[in-house]
Amino acid sequence: MTTSSIQSQYSSTQESLELLYHISREIASTLDLTVVLQRVLSLSMRTIGAVSGSLIVIDEDDTPLEAAIIYEDAVLEHNTERIQNLVRDGLAGWVIEHAEPALIYNTQRDERWMSRSPSSQTTEKAKSALSVPLIARDTLVGVITLSHPVPFFFNQEHLELLQAIADQAAIAVLNAQLYETSKHQARIMGALAESAAAITASLNLDEVLQRILEKINQALQVEVVSLALLDEHKDTLVFRASTAPHVMGKVVPANQGILGQVLSTEEGLIIARASQDERFTPHVDGITSPAPQAIACAPIRSSDEVIGVIQAVNPLEGMFKQDAIIVLNGIGNLAGTAIQHAQLFEELQAAHHRYRDLYNSSADAILITDQHGWITEANYQTFAYTGLSLHELLNKHIREIHNLDTKTVGESLEYIGPGEMLTYESELYTQNERIIPVEVNVHAISIEGKEALQWTFRDITARKELDQLRDDLISMVYHDLRSPLSNVLSSLDVLESIQSFDEDPTIKALFEIAVRSTKRIERLTNSLLDFNRLEAGQPVTNTSPTDARELIESAVVEVLPIANNKDQEIIIRVQEGLPPAEIDDGMIQRVLINLLENAVKYTPPGSHITVGAAQANDHIAFWVEDTGPGIPPEKRATIFDKYTRLHGKGGPKGIGLGLAYCRLAVEGHGGRIWVDEATSGGARFAFTLPITASESQDENTSTREAPEETPKPAS
Repeated sequence: MTTSSIQSQYSSTQESLELLYHISREIASTLDLTVVLQRVLSLSMRTIGAVSGSLIVIDEDDTPLEAAIIYEDAVLEHNTERIQNLVRDGLAGWVIEHAEPALIYNTQRDERWMSRSPSSQTTEKAKSALSVPLIARDTLVGVITLSHPVPFFFNQEHLELLQAIADQAAIAVLNAQLYETSKHQARIMGALAESAAAITASLNLDEVLQRILEKINQALQVEVVSLALLDEHKDTLVFRASTAPHVMGKVVPANQGILGQVLSTEEGLIIARASQDERFTPHVDGITSPAPQAIACAPIRSSDEVIGVIQAVNPLEGMFKQDAIIVLNGIGNLAGTAIQHAQLFEELQAAHHRYRDLYNSSADAILITDQHGWITEANYQTFAYTGLSLHELLNKHIREIHNLDTKTVGESLEYIGPGEMLTYESELYTQNERIIPVEVNVHAISIEGKEALQWTFRDITARKELDQLRDDLISMVYHDLRSPLSNVLSSLDVLESIQSFDEDPTIKALFEIAVRSTKRIERLTNSLLDFNRLEAGQPVTNTSPTDARELIESAVVEVLPIANNKDQEIIIRVQEGLPPAEIDDGMIQRVLINLLENAVKYTPPGSHITVGAAQANDHIAFWVEDTGPGIPPEKRATIFDKYTRLHGKGGPKGIGLGLAYCRLAVEGHGGRIWVDEATSGGARFAFTLPITASESQDENTSTREAPEETPKPAS
């Protein structure tokens, strides 16, 4: 080798090194991917002497991410579809597939070169081209392709120089790509964070849906954004929001089209050419105008459940980027939670309005108080009852507007427990000093997590007036009956004394029936007159020591005829040696007769009834036990109230005063009366009466055993 050739080679090597150094500095001065690509491509073209060229960056799936195209020093605009065609069908695609450089001396003779169109293959002039891969850290990150209009312009040295440039540029392209990716991810995160703040800033469902559309449109820049939600049966989708007015309110099947696939797979998808995709169904997917080019869909999730679909149509750039699904999925997850919260809020508001309507339209006065009884809210009827405004009521305690029954609710309302309704009768005070009789119902409630009390006041003026009218009528009837009833009894006594009926058994039986019936009417009359006196608070004064056995036997004799008619046995069990009771014997006899008659009514034919007495400390306990259907536990507390009947409309006739009289008579004597379940399954009525003071005995006497059952008395 001559000295001149050595110097020439040295000079060429030095120029190449200087060139590569210069290129390295140029491309390392920025991290903007677009700028890096244009600089690398421009420097490569000037160095190699190319007329046109392209530099394409790909991802790990060989999908184009970004590109630069230059023709005769002019940077050309390009779209995603054109770049995809170059990668799929052109020389760049071959280099990417094989990861090795390519040198084409004549493009008309090499099938690796792709002409601009199939029809121009024969007319396109021959060119020379070369293409090399960009490999950084053993990863293919892109491809550079250069061309010249003169065949055989490029040679092997050009290819090696371009490969050296590509090796220098690969790291810069990779760094710029990573930087671009990090910026893009930051933008996505920022967009999602901004979307979260905007979407969750309202609880109005329509406003939430509108904000979702706005954020999707900002993030993806599309022509149409729509949002469809599953109905309650989950078999149809309803378009609840859309930037296309004709889509709003449209109902489509939930198992068809692209939307149906998103619902079934619960995964988002991008359709690059919607009109050519067999899954696309215009009338189902809600798109008729504008004509769909590309569609991106993602599910709307709430609590791991898909409740709808987000749909974006026709990106302004022509194609969706791969991160469009990331954006849609992220907003879809945010949207699901926001929609569910808005729906729950709407349901809560609707329930609140329904409650307020019921609350204010109630015919009863309703007040809400805190647990201490201070009024916090009242309905319209309360204002009408009391004549007070809400402002005036808010300054009052519940006891200031009615007579508080402390025995029922407690002095400090401590008896009002959760889930328990307490009821009592009282009087409601009004501003004009009118007193309204009311039935009060009170129970504990929870309002927005705070414990409170709800008081309901029902006007019972009409019921009280009706009760008084009935009492007056009954009193009048019984007072008017006394005189003719006394005449009937006197006449029967005179008739019995002057006329013997022993000779004719039929007449004698009829006469005895008349006497018994008349005496029964007399007992009822006396009982009701006593009822009025006892209810008025008059004391029992006509008392005397009375033997319990004699009292029971006299009552049994009165009831025995109706018991015999039903073939019932009345068993008497009285403790021996009982001290006398200090009572009005006529009044207590009527108590026993009432209880025995009730037992006869409800005991099946052929069964038995037990009546007895025994000492219990300083009282004598009486009881009447039957084998009938018994008294339900929920009715035992009210069975002794006035006008209460044992078994309602289906039972024997009556006006419901018999047991009320028993209670008044027993309590008038200082005793008490109650009902329990009998051992036989029927009812056991029991009451206590005080022992005569001079005959009171030790508690030990109450332990004496009751006598054996006595036989049925003869009729």
